[in-house]
Amino acid sequence: MSLKERVDGLLSAAVERGDVPGVVAVVVDREGVVYEGAFGKRNLATGEPMMPDTVCWIASMTKAITGACTMQMVEQGKLALDAPADQWVPMLKEAQVLEGWDDEGKPKLRPPVRPITLRQLLTHTAGFSYEFWSADILRYQQVMGVPGVASGKIAALTTPLLFDPGERWEYGINIDFAGLAVEAVSGKKLGQYMQDHLLGPLGMNDTAFKIRPDMRARLAVVHARGEDGSLAPIAFEIPQDPEFEMGGGGLYGTAGDYARFVRMVLNRGELDGIRVLSAETVDLMCQNAIGNLRVTPMKSVMPQFSNDAEFFPGLPKGWGLTWQINLEPAPTGRPAGSLQWAGLANSYFWIDLDHGIGGIYLTQIVPFADTKSLPLFEAFETTVYQSMHPSLGTV
Repeated sequence: MSLKERVDGLLSAAVERGDVPGVVAVVVDREGVVYEGAFGKRNLATGEPMMPDTVCWIASMTKAITGACTMQMVEQGKLALDAPADQWVPMLKEAQVLEGWDDEGKPKLRPPVRPITLRQLLTHTAGFSYEFWSADILRYQQVMGVPGVASGKIAALTTPLLFDPGERWEYGINIDFAGLAVEAVSGKKLGQYMQDHLLGPLGMNDTAFKIRPDMRARLAVVHARGEDGSLAPIAFEIPQDPEFEMGGGGLYGTAGDYARFVRMVLNRGELDGIRVLSAETVDLMCQNAIGNLRVTPMKSVMPQFSNDAEFFPGLPKGWGLTWQINLEPAPTGRPAGSLQWAGLANSYFWIDLDHGIGGIYLTQIVPFADTKSLPLFEAFETTVYQSMHPSLGTV
């Protein structure tokens, strides 16, 4: 069977079983799109179909785009990876390490032993976390009246560090600060900077923080999976007039747009004759940047938003600038040194530099690491390797 027949069969069967409401998937190589398909509904309540140009909340798939913008500024000498980042984002001077809780239930805080660098922000080694995967951060928000990160309020970025900068990997709000650094040195709002210097040049015309009317007309709603496994639409949207544009997770976009970003990475900073990053910068972004530290499993403390999450349990994983890197071959067929990350509503991508291919998979389901959608993404990837590189894909 052809790649198209195999992937169409896999995804359409999953929709027919009710595993996911709707799904869009794209496979690219350096030259262009080699597979594109859309199945199911973008809203189970209205029955509107999922289409290739359906707009989805891509959540933390935003991070790699913000990372690319940050590295443009590093290239230009306006930001520096190993300099204290508080020179661009003064509120980082206020960050303190949470040592525990006093007898009255108030947080015990101390200054960090070293300043936070931009590299630590891009690699999630600064000490910040997210409330979804940290009981201490969730408790801090509740005790101190700090809003959640999806509120779009600057106060959401005042949560403490869980350890001194550089000591371990912990997934968190780091890339939001990187976005603020880009704003500080560019003099533009993050979304405007992205549009002018990355999204526009790459032809990613359906990716933005603010949902235009024509994007809203194609928008997929987020569905929640109930305890009985059923799916139902929920009212969820990133604030459209936020206090800060969330470089860590605020973008809406299409699979086709993200495919163009993936192809830019595969082509080491260039797409269709337009260069947005130097080849050397892309190479740097694609190397493990956390030394002997390793990505650790994310244990959920907010089960409505995320299940426990880890890609390829048991395999060692590093982190680049700004994505996960599997340090050994994955069971899907993906070779060591490949890149990947995801978004909270079960959107996923991977980039295989060795074979010059990448995949984008968008569903709109919470909680993250969904029991049906994550295995479907991995089956999609495995099917791609079985079709394109049969010696790699597992059966």
